[in-house]
Amino acid sequence: MSGLNREQKQAIGILSIGTFLEYFDLMLYVHMSVLLNDLFFSKENEFSAQLLSAFSFCITFIFRPIGALLIGRLGDSIGRKATVIITTTIMSISCVIMANLPTYEQIGIAASWAVTICRIFQGMSSMGERVGAEVYLTELIKPPYVYPAVAFVSVCLTLGGTMALFVANISISQLFNWRAAFWVGAIVAVIGSFARRCLRETPDFANAKQQIANLQKDLDIDLFKEKVLDKPWVKEKMSKKSVLSFFFIQLSYPVCFYLIFIHSSNLLKDKFGYTTEQVIHQNFIVSSIDLIFTLAITCLVYFINPLKFLKLKFYFAGPFILASPFLLNYISTGSGLMLIQILLSLSLLVEFPATPIFYKNFPIFQRFTTTCFSYAVSRALMYIISSFGIIYLIKYFGNLGLLFLLCPIVIGYGLGLFYFIRLEGKKEKGLI
Repeated sequence: MSGLNREQKQAIGILSIGTFLEYFDLMLYVHMSVLLNDLFFSKENEFSAQLLSAFSFCITFIFRPIGALLIGRLGDSIGRKATVIITTTIMSISCVIMANLPTYEQIGIAASWAVTICRIFQGMSSMGERVGAEVYLTELIKPPYVYPAVAFVSVCLTLGGTMALFVANISISQLFNWRAAFWVGAIVAVIGSFARRCLRETPDFANAKQQIANLQKDLDIDLFKEKVLDKPWVKEKMSKKSVLSFFFIQLSYPVCFYLIFIHSSNLLKDKFGYTTEQVIHQNFIVSSIDLIFTLAITCLVYFINPLKFLKLKFYFAGPFILASPFLLNYISTGSGLMLIQILLSLSLLVEFPATPIFYKNFPIFQRFTTTCFSYAVSRALMYIISSFGIIYLIKYFGNLGLLFLLCPIVIGYGLGLFYFIRLEGKKEKGLI
């Protein structure tokens, strides 16, 4: 990173810390759901409890598309800097509320509604947080330095989830109060939102805004009355194929994440008799290994073309993902399941570390909204399908029922990835 100036390094640090905190706060509830669901929701029969667990997990993602449209439009209108400050503030407020929220036993159904609303706002703010940080760095730093810079955001995201597992582990062991964890996240988030005020707007967005201002001045028109932003000579054309391909690339992660941490946790408890503490401990090991792998890729991506890396990974990871339902039929120990969890986490088909390449294929004044909305819709759709669909697929078809989800997402990812590979090839040849 010696090729980066002080401002760029400062931006990476501030945005990465914010992303870490956002995903620490977001995933803390997910990994502590076995404890917190009992505190904030009424207890039902076993099957109803499974549906309740699925609901509490996916509710965070259901409203993400709405948040993506709101936050995305803010990012494309008022700027990237202001938007990342807003998202951090929303997360800190929701954490303060959750840290002080009375339980179901104390105030009844009001506790359920309050925690659900907080989870909705957490999901909406985390949407703009990650994409906002990635878009900001994509527009601030040039290749090849931009690849490890944006990839480091994913490292901090993974680190946030890993730390959430660590805190959940010691909280359930009664060594640390879960409310204190939300307080820590809230306090640091507030500090982070103030630190982000020192950031300046990205050069790409600022220059594009200046060009429109100059155009307005030269033509002597009112920018808002004439609706200049809607004119074809100002608004760049959006490629539908690029949007659809990016959407396909996003579909894999939610399904695999659910299999690794939610479905596997249920197996560990129901099939192998693991305690809640043992389940969280195993998930922490899996997440830690994934963190190390993500950090290693971040270091290597400066030297390796990100799209070539994803192409190679697809050839190895795709077949393993499709083979995982068959492997689940033969596991007989919790350690065997942990090996599958680890291999699945290393086989995740995601946009990392080629995120800047994908983002650059979208127009500046539509980039934040498009990427944010695509990310949100894919997560909401697939988390809902995974949360409820897997329950019934396993019930009627066993582990092989997972192929109904895994086959389409692997195929879709391949179609999306190779579209962008061909697109970049045309750019290199000067055909676009």
